[in-house]
Amino acid sequence: MDGVRRIEHLREIISKFPKSPGLYFMKDAQGVVLYIGKAKDLRSRVHSYFQDSTDLLNTRGPEIARMATKVCDIDFMECETEVDALLQENRLIKDVQPPFNADLKDGRSFPYLEITTREDFPGVYVTRQPHVRGSKLYGPFVNAFGLREAVDALQRIFKFRTCGLDIRDEDESRRYFRPCLLYSIHRCTAPCAANISREDYRKDIGRLRKLLGSKRRPLLRQLKNEMDAASKEHRYEEAAVLRDRIGAIESLSLSGSPDDNVQPEVFFVDPREGLERLGKILELENPLRSIECIDIAHLQGDESVGALVCFIDGRPYKSGYKRFRIKTVEGQDDYAMIREVLLRRYRYAAGGEELYPDLILIDGGLGHLHAALNAFSDLIVRPPMVLALAKKKEELFIQARSKPLILPRNDPALRLLQHARDEAHRFAQNYHHLLRSKKLFQDDVPSK
Repeated sequence: MDGVRRIEHLREIISKFPKSPGLYFMKDAQGVVLYIGKAKDLRSRVHSYFQDSTDLLNTRGPEIARMATKVCDIDFMECETEVDALLQENRLIKDVQPPFNADLKDGRSFPYLEITTREDFPGVYVTRQPHVRGSKLYGPFVNAFGLREAVDALQRIFKFRTCGLDIRDEDESRRYFRPCLLYSIHRCTAPCAANISREDYRKDIGRLRKLLGSKRRPLLRQLKNEMDAASKEHRYEEAAVLRDRIGAIESLSLSGSPDDNVQPEVFFVDPREGLERLGKILELENPLRSIECIDIAHLQGDESVGALVCFIDGRPYKSGYKRFRIKTVEGQDDYAMIREVLLRRYRYAAGGEELYPDLILIDGGLGHLHAALNAFSDLIVRPPMVLALAKKKEELFIQARSKPLILPRNDPALRLLQHARDEAHRFAQNYHHLLRSKKLFQDDVPSK
């Protein structure tokens, strides 16, 4: 395809893109992802690469200009918001490693706002390495500088501690402790020096958590009224400080959630602990070693796929990953798709030609579990254990149990299942599975 026809072909593709936030994927003639980008308006953003008046060499640099000459196809993935697009971009670039994405390929993660929960006097921290247990997390936040500015503004209001001291309520020696400078400038109530009771301090932390979990409109309204009043009284420096605080607190909205925007490189799950705990919960007679998790993804309307990931001894076993292009289901019937994938994957195990995994996990709720169990109902040999993990409330549906099980968020068994579920979701949603080329499904299980 010559240059003119290539550009015309790309412009025709772009004309069908939505004018909404999302990610775009530049690929070459072989379907290799060259570049992943984000956009507030997908159609306008991607079209800007291939306008006659565009000078990519001067506006984007030589590498992007060179990349544009290799692009033969473009695809997209819609996102609900710009923030969601940014977080998804970070995750996919780390997974896919496109050659023309210079940033975000390393292990650097987005920061969290962490409030400890097990201490007598909880601390508030900005961190990229949050604790797995004993804390309440907010984020990840896409603007680290804005987050730190927001914490600074909130500390002036709620006067919480940001130090790493081990402060215990029963420690009488605190009365002789000299507090740091933050107490002197009225930014901390100094629990380290027993200047505030445990109950009053926790009330302040409770108000902070309530603010972080709300829309923050009342506080912003109050600060804006104070700013307007200071400006009318010609207290311009004070008005400027209040303006900066308002901007900082508004930046808190630029965040995802710890559950929906998982950063696997941030959290460590001890596989042995998770497997042992899960075995006890399920009352298994034998040690749990192998887990396979299945997810269904819809790709551009009629294009749908199933993805399966394999965990051995609590760790991903990439050689056991499989992809399935849905062949027998029309429309978006998740239950029927699950049935197809399960039968295609496990028909040999049902015939005694290979072994089932110790546990099969389905990404979904009670209906998905029933669909999975129905798929096995006609088979002579059935799997030992099938579970479903619903994402919103993290409800665990277990075969032969009438009610879902809700585990604590820091439970090692839940963490392990989340790891498998999120890995299956990532594998299904990965851009290589968004492409419609048959080449990307060459690893599919062959049908007989």
